[in-house]
Amino acid sequence: MKSDFSKPQRQSLVGVVVMFADTFQGAIRALWPILIVWIFRFKDLNKLSVLAGAGAIIVLVGIIAYLKYLNFTFFLDEKNEEFVIRKGILNKSRLAIPLDKIQQVNINQSLIQRIINVYALEVDTAGSSKKEVSIRAIDHNLALLLKERLLENENEVTENSDISEEGEVKIRQYEKEHPFIQISFITLLKTGITSNYTRSFALLFAFFISIYQYIEDIIQATGYEEDPLKEYINAELFLRFITTIVIIILVLTLVVNLLRTIIKYFDFKITRKQNSLLLSFGLINTKSTIIRPEKVQILAVGRNFFQKKLKIQDIRIRQAYNQTSNKDHLKSAIEIPGCNDSEKDAVMQFLLGKIPEKGLGLRPSIRKVIFQIVKAILIPSGIYFFLVYLSPEMIDYVMFLAVYVLFVSIIIFFSFRNYRLFVNNDFIIKQSGAWDISTEILAPHKIQGVSLTQYFWHKNYDIGIVTLHTAGGNLTFGLTGYIKLKELVNYWLYQVETTDKNWM
Repeated sequence: MKSDFSKPQRQSLVGVVVMFADTFQGAIRALWPILIVWIFRFKDLNKLSVLAGAGAIIVLVGIIAYLKYLNFTFFLDEKNEEFVIRKGILNKSRLAIPLDKIQQVNINQSLIQRIINVYALEVDTAGSSKKEVSIRAIDHNLALLLKERLLENENEVTENSDISEEGEVKIRQYEKEHPFIQISFITLLKTGITSNYTRSFALLFAFFISIYQYIEDIIQATGYEEDPLKEYINAELFLRFITTIVIIILVLTLVVNLLRTIIKYFDFKITRKQNSLLLSFGLINTKSTIIRPEKVQILAVGRNFFQKKLKIQDIRIRQAYNQTSNKDHLKSAIEIPGCNDSEKDAVMQFLLGKIPEKGLGLRPSIRKVIFQIVKAILIPSGIYFFLVYLSPEMIDYVMFLAVYVLFVSIIIFFSFRNYRLFVNNDFIIKQSGAWDISTEILAPHKIQGVSLTQYFWHKNYDIGIVTLHTAGGNLTFGLTGYIKLKELVNYWLYQVETTDKNWM
């Protein structure tokens, strides 16, 4: 199959619809105050003027969308090894990206793009924390060919491509490939009802608390000096109410997680392609991304009690990205849901070169538990009893404090029991979590920096905190033997300095 990327190319003509949708959405955001006035005063306004104004906006958006399409071109500068994009209507710009700076190329498809049968191609580079380039409407076959060309190195071009004098690249026809791993619909159901509910529960609980506070504000705004519901509510009724709300939230959490998992990861396939893995998934918005072993920084495997019984686990892969914080790295991590043990081992073998084994184990100091007890139990309990001192009727809710203390105590106990750091010659493995047990795996040659911290109140107890910095985020293990950590840090730095492996 031929494709001459050396000549400027435009996006698919039907992609004007995508650009129209994007431009129209931007116009709505910019003109929302005017639209609100139109909606609430529609009866008082001249209908013909309103329709004429709306029509003018739609026509203007259509013209802008077409001009965006007309002025957006992309091509490969083979001489300078650059991917060049030209765009702009009044202010025209030329963006040249060196091919060796391209970190990732993803092929995605939104609902609108699926309807008109085009795809979006997004390019990430080493010098930006966001998408450097987004081609919004491109044919799927062309997107695949361009993706491979952007990610292949010079040797791969020589071996797999036939470059003519005119610079035309004859890219080999893609062979029909079979999925390396395919996550079934049943597995997605299992994953949906057993994962991510802690965060969803917290969000839904906060939502219900906000609704309750909103009702309180409305009652106060009506002029009642006291809440008229208080005379009908006692501690027992309030406890039943809270129990009912918690049950409702739990049910909603399961439903939300189930729908989210199915919609996001529907038809999840992993195809092995030479030295990389191609992931494709999605029901409404489809996504296709490539994972290369050399770019994987931290690989994490997570599972809870229910997932252990169902023999599934989730894999999170953190690659080299220029993010501003560790939270950004966590958000950008690629997740493979519902892998069984053999699939997990196959992914690890491919991405890490071998199945990691636990070596020397480090345990945290008991002072870690003491600190958590003070922070999560003693301080909140002290605040509660202070409120009881100010308002004695608060003692009726002491049962909630007892439940809270019991729940937090269990969380602290299991967090401490599962918190470990394992070290061998090939890998650094951190295990953490109370319910969802996460195992983060890092190869020493991926380390870009090490921070060893010991506060003045830690010195008498010989404890410290180590943070390993990578291009995919940080790995931190704290409150364990400082002398042992210092020995390990020196060993890791020695490995980094003497290894012949690249970090990406």
